Amino acid sequence: MLLLITCASVFVCGCTGPATTTEQTETTGESASLLVYCGAGMREPMEEIATAFTEKYGAAVNYNFGGSNALLSQMELVKQGDVYMPGATSYIDAAREKGFVGKEELVVYHVPAIIVPKGNPANITCLADLAKPGVRVELGDPEACAIGKLSGKLLDKNGIKDEVFANTVARTATVNELIVHTALGQADAAIVWEDLYNSEKLDLIMIPKEQNIVKVVPIGTLTFSDQTELAENFVAFVSSDEGKAIFTAHGFTTYPDDYYGTV
Repeated sequence: MLLLITCASVFVCGCTGPATTTEQTETTGESASLLVYCGAGMREPMEEIATAFTEKYGAAVNYNFGGSNALLSQMELVKQGDVYMPGATSYIDAAREKGFVGKEELVVYHVPAIIVPKGNPANITCLADLAKPGVRVELGDPEACAIGKLSGKLLDKNGIKDEVFANTVARTATVNELIVHTALGQADAAIVWEDLYNSEKLDLIMIPKEQNIVKVVPIGTLTFSDQTELAENFVAFVSSDEGKAIFTAHGFTTYPDDYYGTV
């Protein structure tokens, strides 16, 4: 019995020793922090928002950027974190069905567009040109990121899915990789979110509204967060006029908008 008690004491000390409790956090003066799962396409405005939020609330914001579906899989596995901001409402719908999402808001629109290397060497002028023989197209991975999943639906809507898929030379896990690869000339064209267009390195071909499929970017608190109030404050800040102004400065169209409506 004495041996069992001794072993149990060692085990307990070993498991709990490194942990930081709420009482320790308060006495050491450590500030609170949030873990936010965020689609890679929102990196730049969200990093700026993190700075503004920290200045206002004194809490740090740590991001896990990646493909929307990949992030959802991570959350399901670890069940940790505070906020989820995917690239389209379908992902937060899926998270809600799993019981992961609490308070939600709609923030900005994600508008698909075509990017080509500077100078447009393949002379791409419209969506149909992606189906021409010999055109090298790069698309997002539909199993990993929102733009990848949407691209297939967009091409199918316009009746050119098979032809463009035959021209596809690579699939990427994030939309940011599409930007880099196209700018380097590894592809003649890629479908990305319009707001990521860089005029110094790329040319942009807009897709007419009637041909396009526009998405809305949501944000929501996570039900397994242990700091619900702070998470709700972050969601409210991102969807506030102040937060949306940052998105506007980065080329996004904020929700709601008369032109795109409630797509």
